[in-house]
Amino acid sequence: MDASFADLFWPALALVLVFEGLMPFVAPGVWRRMFTEMLKLQDGQIRFFGLICLGAGALLWWLVS
Repeated sequence: MDASFADLFWPALALVLVFEGLMPFVAPGVWRRMFTEMLKLQDGQIRFFGLICLGAGALLWWLVS
């Protein structure tokens, strides 16, 4: 069965939004402190974290598809 882009994109986006909404819903104080600490990071540190997330997501996508 060959899935179209929309068949994969919209459910994936919905799942990302669910995960992104969990922390502010369950523990808003912890979420706020986490973002306060993130504001103290340098651009290079944030970029490195983004690179790691992109790589992990691409690897996971490759493994499950």
